[in-house]
Formats: sequence, C-alpha cells, structure tokens
Amino acid sequence: MIRFDCDYLEGAHPKILKRLVESNFEQTPGYSNDEYTKYASAAIKRVCKREDIDIHILVGGTQTNLTVISSILKPYQAVICVDKGHINVHETGAIESCGHKILTVESEDGKITAEQIQKVTKSHNDSDMAIHMVMPKVVFIALPTECGTNYTKKELEDIYKVCKENDMYLYIDGARLGYSLVAQDTDLKIEDIPNLCDVFYIGGTKQGALFGEAVVIVNDVLKKDFRYHIKQKGAMLAKGRLLGIQFETLMNNDLYFTLSRHAVNLAMKIREALIAKGYKLLYDSYTNQQFVIIPNNKLKELNKEFTFFKVKDIDENNTAIRICTSWATTEENVDKLIAKL
Repeated sequence: MIRFDCDYLEGAHPKILKRLVESNFEQTPGYSNDEYTKYASAAIKRVCKREDIDIHILVGGTQTNLTVISSILKPYQAVICVDKGHINVHETGAIESCGHKILTVESEDGKITAEQIQKVTKSHNDSDMAIHMVMPKVVFIALPTECGTNYTKKELEDIYKVCKENDMYLYIDGARLGYSLVAQDTDLKIEDIPNLCDVFYIGGTKQGALFGEAVVIVNDVLKKDFRYHIKQKGAMLAKGRLLGIQFETLMNNDLYFTLSRHAVNLAMKIREALIAKGYKLLYDSYTNQQFVIIPNNKLKELNKEFTFFKVKDIDENNTAIRICTSWATTEENVDKLIAKL
C-alpha cells in the first residue's frame, strides 16, 4: 500500500538520524539547556535574519498551539480563527480545555481576511454588552492553511496591521511553513515572517524531523516566563537535545528548504496530472497538499493501492480527498499514482 494520507508517515531524514546516533552517548544538560539547542537557536536566528527573537523547541503541533495561545490569553480573552482552523477542528478542544473560547469566521479557502478580523473586534468593542463577552486578543492563522492555500505578503501585512490597531497579537502556525515558503504562488521568505507577526513556529514533524516544532517569539511582551508555560503544559522535554540536534541539522546547509522543495515539486506533478485528466480541484493549492474531487467508483479502485485523507462527501457519487506529499515521497510512487488516476 502506498500512502498519500499526510506528511508525517515516515520517520526522519537520514542526516538527522546520523546526528542522533553520533551524539547518543554524549552527556548533556537537560530541558533544552544543551549546546545543540543553542546551536539550533542560533541557526534559526541566522535564517530569520533576526537576533532579537526567542526560540523554544517543543515536540508537537497541538502541544505548541496550546502552550503558545494559553500563555498569551488572560482568562476572559479569546482567539479568532477560521472555521477550518486546526485549533478549531483538529485539536480535541485543547484551547477550550484551558478556558478559552475560539471565535470563528467562515472561510471557503482556509484564509482569514483583515476585514473579517476588524468586523469581529468592532462587533465586540461597539457593543454595550462588551464586558459580558469574551475579549478577542489573539488571531490564529496557519501558513499554509488547512486547505493548502497561501497568504500573500500584502495579506499578512493587512492582517497584522489590524491586529496592532486593535491591541491584539498575531500567531502563525507554521507546521508546514517550509512547504508554504517554496510554493510558486508565494512572495514571502522566511525572514519576512518575524516582521509580520508576534509569534510563530517552524514545523519539524511534517518537514523531515522525527518530531519538533520551533517556536519563535518576536514580541518582547510575550517572551517573559515562557519556559514556565512550557513546563506547566507538559511540553518541556527532559532530553531536549533531541530537539536541538534535529533543528540544527534542518536549518544548516538549506536542508529544511531542500526537503520542502522536493515535496512541493512532486505535489505539482500530481496537480498537473489531475488537471490534465479533467479532475476538479477543491482548493487552489500550490503547496504539498492537493485537494481533488474524485468519483466514488474511481476512488474505490484507487484505494486498492493507495490511501488518502477523506475531506468530505461532495454528493452521493463524488468525494473530496487530500493527496499529500512529503519530504520523503518518492517520484516512483507519484508516477504510480498518476498512472492510475
């Protein structure tokens, strides 16, 4: 069976495994106080071209979102995101479990607009009942979105401007950040991201690491005591050097973006084949996630050899699926899929 379900089906890039084995019997301080984590932080600062950012490497995406968002919000504050946002649909109520409401807005393509954010905040601020409702304080977006779509630099500038005008923070989920930044429809570079938000993270789990997400805190207000929040949320890994080694390896010699380009190039090959064969795409994605509407009889045939993520039923005869490539997807397997489409 060949799997195109998601981008975390494989283990880790061989260079990471090699570095982990080489350092296996070294004794290092725990809780990310080791030299490898310092090297990783330095590498991330170099790539982002910012020395004034704080780096904290956590294990997984949901854990990271919960830790970051809960560290920012006071008990009466809430986070804004699209209805398709990961924190809203795929985190088992993690944000709600720590006492915070998610204020959702509708989105067809997974993107939120500056106008939508302004509407939510204006509705709250202009209400005579504002004191009786949760206060919007954080805007959550993903780059790329859950639909594989990208924000332009102008869109992010507009969103961040609205956030600052309304005394809110912008947090970017970068679980697939590399796949976003190498896509042909983006005008963003990684060094732009710290200038366009208050905090974001660089995904590792879906981009060649065994596990790991590197939180980058830009806003000085959010930096203080963050390690206390990490520990309290159970997110502080005793053997923190395992995270440091992985991100040091990914950030050096352009490995992170080399792996990202590999996945996206193969996704584009699939996209072109789908269009050529007359399939309708559900979302206009140029990242490693391709969303397509497949006749059920054809999907049943494909499922004999391939697995995909089911997005939704379109009607009684058609289903929308996600075809996902990764840093480890082989061109041979992509060619096998295309031949069967």
